[in-house]
Amino acid sequence: SNTKLSVVCTKPHSVRYNHETKLLTEKRKAGERASAEIFVNKDTTKIKWNRSLFDDSDKGVIHSFQKDDIITSFYRPFFKQNYYFNKDLNWSRYLQPSFFPNKSVQNLVIYITGVGASKEFSTLMVDKVANYHFLDTSQCFPLYYYEENNTKQKGLFDEDNKNDFIRRDAISDFILERAKKIYGKNVSKEDIFYYVYGFLHSKEYRATFANDLKKMLPRLPLVEEVKDFWKFSKAGRQLAELHLNYETVPPFAEAKVTGDASTGSATQYVVEKLRFPKKDQKDTINYNSKITISNIPAQAYEYVVNGKSAIEWIMERYQISTHKESGITNNPNDWATEVGNPRYILDLLLSVINVSVQTVDIVNGLPKVDFGSEASETKVVKLYSNPDETGQTRIAAEPYNKWK
Repeated sequence: SNTKLSVVCTKPHSVRYNHETKLLTEKRKAGERASAEIFVNKDTTKIKWNRSLFDDSDKGVIHSFQKDDIITSFYRPFFKQNYYFNKDLNWSRYLQPSFFPNKSVQNLVIYITGVGASKEFSTLMVDKVANYHFLDTSQCFPLYYYEENNTKQKGLFDEDNKNDFIRRDAISDFILERAKKIYGKNVSKEDIFYYVYGFLHSKEYRATFANDLKKMLPRLPLVEEVKDFWKFSKAGRQLAELHLNYETVPPFAEAKVTGDASTGSATQYVVEKLRFPKKDQKDTINYNSKITISNIPAQAYEYVVNGKSAIEWIMERYQISTHKESGITNNPNDWATEVGNPRYILDLLLSVINVSVQTVDIVNGLPKVDFGSEASETKVVKLYSNPDETGQTRIAAEPYNKWK
């Protein structure tokens, strides 16, 4: 259920691929025996070749650029970028097309740090395709998955594609029935999904099984108390609301912004690199030479995802930088222009400070879980990484004492 995304592909990349493939075809027609991997120009500033592109080039396959395949994706936590989501020019998409088969399909996916990750365990919910290294070596678990509707008969002029896919629940009926027996008939699969997201934030759970979480996928206990199940589920919904809609969360009210002349020009919001005044002075961020954000609470930095605080992810990703191999310059100010908001980066930073503070408050309010000796009788939810008999990721259950 991973997604390993190659370097973002753009129209010039497909043009370069076709150019090299046509040259290779001409060479072969002239009698030369040259494989694509040996013959083509591997200049990484032109295109990033991979095994599937070498194979296609050997076969003389020509690819066309599809503008509709440009989507908004997550590259790192709280950092979006345009991505060319296309089976011909992406290296490996794994099951992601079954989670997000087209732009109109809506879905929620819980990402976690995968097995063998170098960073401490963390989780983050998304509603878009995300990079394989979104959370170290990511594993992802969707609320739904989609199958092609092969039974639909289309007419010659039928362009309606809303029924092209059939939505399936990624949470099994088995665990739903188990949860209903314990917590009542009103439990839904969504309640279980949010319970999982809430429980994955439990401090006691992460601390107790810190070593296990580096070696294997999480196994989650079904708590004994009905009220605790609903507390975790409600907290999971609240966290999801914050983490999915982080861009529209109101700015942190107590943060002080100086140098922000709202009537000024768009250039006053241009960013080169966000900085702390000093390495250990994190209550203040120098946005640029004119704007400063201060009175940031230390609590905000307690929300850590994929090895660093959410605030520091914003600081790292929203700076002007140039990729060494491709030579492509990433300028976050271009994104602000594209979304039509010159203040986008400033507003985003203020919002993420609030998201961080609220996340810490919610996590601190989660029920305390006792993983003592009596826990061996507890039933648990296990997130399976391998496809089950239907070929899809499921959430199922097994006794706690099998994995303790």
